[in-house]
Amino acid sequence: MVPATAGGAGGGLRDTRCGGGRAGGAGGDNDPMAVPRPRAPRPIRPVREPATVPPPLTGPWAATDLRLDDAELLPLAEGAHGPEDVVVDPDGRVVSGDEDGRLWWWPADAPAGTRSQLLTETGGRPLGIELDPRDGSLVVCDAYRGLLRVTPDGAVRELTGTAPPVHLANNATVARDGTIYFTDSSDRFPLSHWKHDLLEHRPNGRVLAYAPGTGRTEVVASGLYFPNGVALTPDESALILVETTTHRLLRVDLPGGTATVLADLPAYPDNLSAVGDGTYWVALPSPRLPAVERLLPHPRLRQFVALLPDAVRPQPRRYGLVALVDGAGTVLRTLHGPRGDYWMITGVRQHGDRLWLGSLTGSGVARVPLG
Repeated sequence: MVPATAGGAGGGLRDTRCGGGRAGGAGGDNDPMAVPRPRAPRPIRPVREPATVPPPLTGPWAATDLRLDDAELLPLAEGAHGPEDVVVDPDGRVVSGDEDGRLWWWPADAPAGTRSQLLTETGGRPLGIELDPRDGSLVVCDAYRGLLRVTPDGAVRELTGTAPPVHLANNATVARDGTIYFTDSSDRFPLSHWKHDLLEHRPNGRVLAYAPGTGRTEVVASGLYFPNGVALTPDESALILVETTTHRLLRVDLPGGTATVLADLPAYPDNLSAVGDGTYWVALPSPRLPAVERLLPHPRLRQFVALLPDAVRPQPRRYGLVALVDGAGTVLRTLHGPRGDYWMITGVRQHGDRLWLGSLTGSGVARVPLG
């Protein structure tokens, strides 16, 4: 790992609780909790790549299990959107975030239709949420504040900030010794312009490790294409992670950071979570888009597409999809929602005999039975 101090030793001094301001609001200059949204990013600098062809949803990817179309919805509070990830804490609370910087919770046994309760506010935009098994606290990857720790009573502690090397903290996993491994998806573009990173198609991301004892952040692996979901193997000898841009499942050895491609996926992956037995659930927000992949040999055309309003760019397909894979990349099971009733699935977590789902664009979390 390459040492690279992030946020300074004092990164953990900030302690905020429920009641702080919402990030990006009008009056953010007067609100100590508000984190300004970044300005529009620089133009993309795409390189010429060979066109690729998405593999079909056949074989283990065939749409034979359609239970996602019957998922139970547990809505966020009125007006809240974007529960990107989901985790279940030791108190049996299902926790997720929203696009306005708030963390919400539901009882795991709550009936469908139960609205969320407020846990706290981060002042940014929470993405991946992971449980620290040592003390039951939550490790939150916040797109605008870096790596955070949230205690069960809602206290928020900033661990890294967003000074280099941390740019876009996305998803995390916690080792038994407390080391937090997390993906830093892009050093070029903020969350608000994440599609620019995909259009640029350069390896702008890396995996970082935060040591709680020293407060230092180190680079584990670099040269990755929008690294996203990440989880440790059971023996902690490696990380299993996905690249959204290249739709690949990877293994990254620890120590050393050597990356091995395990699988080429037929959909764009986002967060993933370990089951604990050497298998992993992968959230797949959309099947791959042939039109996007046909643009790869045409960098000038991709530059033009990046300048277009988002509404006229190629859009994700409205389709629900998650997959269970093993540590070798073998697909063991896939769950589908071809109606797209709950789609853009970006978070997935198994808890007992249920699967919990989060969605970047949804208005609540979803729950489906396993078996």
